[in-house]
Amino acid sequence: MKKLVFIFLFLVAGICFHEVTFSQEYIVGEGDILTIKVFDNKELDTTVRVGGDGIINMPLVGQVKVDGMHVSAISHHIEKLLSDGYLISPQVNVFVEEYRSKKVTILGQVNKPGLYELQGSISLLELISRAGGLTEDAGGKITIKRKTNIAEDDRKVINIEMARLIEQGETSLNISVVDGDSIYVAKAGVFFVTGEVESPGSYKYEVGSTVLKAITLAGGLTNHGAAGRIRIIRIVAGKEVVLKNVAMDETVLQEDVVIVPETYF
Repeated sequence: MKKLVFIFLFLVAGICFHEVTFSQEYIVGEGDILTIKVFDNKELDTTVRVGGDGIINMPLVGQVKVDGMHVSAISHHIEKLLSDGYLISPQVNVFVEEYRSKKVTILGQVNKPGLYELQGSISLLELISRAGGLTEDAGGKITIKRKTNIAEDDRKVINIEMARLIEQGETSLNISVVDGDSIYVAKAGVFFVTGEVESPGSYKYEVGSTVLKAITLAGGLTNHGAAGRIRIIRIVAGKEVVLKNVAMDETVLQEDVVIVPETYF
């Protein structure tokens, strides 16, 4: 998992240190605070909060409905209103001063779990970066629960494998998070190695783990370890199953117990 965390930090390093430019395609909603500037007309500059009805009050033109509009669209809309008998060819810039309308929750194995306000368009990796990055105990699976029907709070489940996203570079999995997403970073599973190994104990599970890797993590065989008679105890459908004389390339699963017996001689 340390390797996964290192690669993740490398990929998102630029996110933490570059100057943030918020997207003009952000969709404004209730609670957002907007700063509106009219070129060459400072008396019309204003900072307003979007009300519960999705309306802001703008000098000269009065109430303006902005809820559900892109920031760039609001600029054009106000320009049109001002040009209707007030100003000649007005130029309006709209900035989001504070993002309050759209939020996501990220829990589990991140350093700063909690509720986060969405600041424009943001990807899954960017959100994890804002949440302080992955912990050392983070597993390889992220679950996103996303609303599909706001009225009935129906949700679909999206599963993301971090190894495919980070180590294998499947950037299509670095999806944009959206308002209302609930994200959970799972804790890494474990398996156990016991018997004639140098360091018996529990070890973090990673997809693709093998008997050879398990034994390597456990410090290798002792002088008395019988490499040809290794067993795995595995729980299948609630019952204990024993796999005998497994090969070194045998796959190890979460909660498996790898047993290295003593040689006969």
